[in-house]
Amino acid sequence: MSDTPHYEQQYLDLMRHIWTQGDERVDRTGVGTRSVFGATMRFSLADNAIPLLTTKRVYWKVAAREMLWFLTGDTNIRSLVEQGVHIWTDWPLDSYRKATGEDIDRDSFEARIIADDAFAAQWGDLGPVYGAQWTNWPLYEPAGDNMFRRAERGHNQIAELVDSIRNTPGSRRLLFTGWNVAEVPNMALPPCHMTYQFHVANGKLSGLLFQRSCDLGLGFAFNIFGLSMLTRMLAQQTDLEPGEVVWSGGDVHLYLNHADLVEAQLARKPTGAPKLTISRHAKNIFDYKIEDFGVSDYAPQAALSAPVAV
Repeated sequence: MSDTPHYEQQYLDLMRHIWTQGDERVDRTGVGTRSVFGATMRFSLADNAIPLLTTKRVYWKVAAREMLWFLTGDTNIRSLVEQGVHIWTDWPLDSYRKATGEDIDRDSFEARIIADDAFAAQWGDLGPVYGAQWTNWPLYEPAGDNMFRRAERGHNQIAELVDSIRNTPGSRRLLFTGWNVAEVPNMALPPCHMTYQFHVANGKLSGLLFQRSCDLGLGFAFNIFGLSMLTRMLAQQTDLEPGEVVWSGGDVHLYLNHADLVEAQLARKPTGAPKLTISRHAKNIFDYKIEDFGVSDYAPQAALSAPVAV
């Protein structure tokens, strides 16, 4: 039996540290958190390894659908809710309730998003969030008399990244970001997982995510899966082997109303070694489908739920 700690132990150690020693503070949502500043974790992707949490069930297909949605550049929740993905609904739902005073439940709101084109266009859009910045960062062109207008098509950071990994693998500019200062005020939620950087060494591609703000109890499980999935996709597209993923958090926190989740999870022991397989070599980074991804050897403990702070 190996004496090497399970990959998830570093996550549990960080959770325990925040819960017992984090600074208790009032946050934007008003719920309150315990927080630390600056944390790092590393996970190997060798042999198809995927750092899914095993001390609770992670609905990885939801995270995968979200990542694929980001890559389309879409910023409207409609295509997500059509797939049964609800993780972005709370923000437009909250805006709708505040604007109209209507006490509509989430299911009814999503049903209207799906059924009504005009309603979806008005209330389902999140502003220029992740996918918009990743694939269509605004560019401006001369419009005469020292004036500029927004170009019809912006800069595709993801397409450039793939090209750069292939052609300049030693570059220190293998990155993309969602933090567009000029457009942050128009976003439903400014990017938490804001900057991704990649590194090629010895024929392997590794990925790093800097996350300015991380809800360790709920959000992290999706964030680390998304980083790992994207790194695997990029490695396949650039004929490299996957190396490791490095996660770095700025304000890393647990919400005070997540006590039941935290205490239940800390009482569990991680086990198992799940694998992520990609069944098809897509023609490009934007051509992957949810059916291309599979997870095996994943036997998590029971799901743990907690409220999302909006």
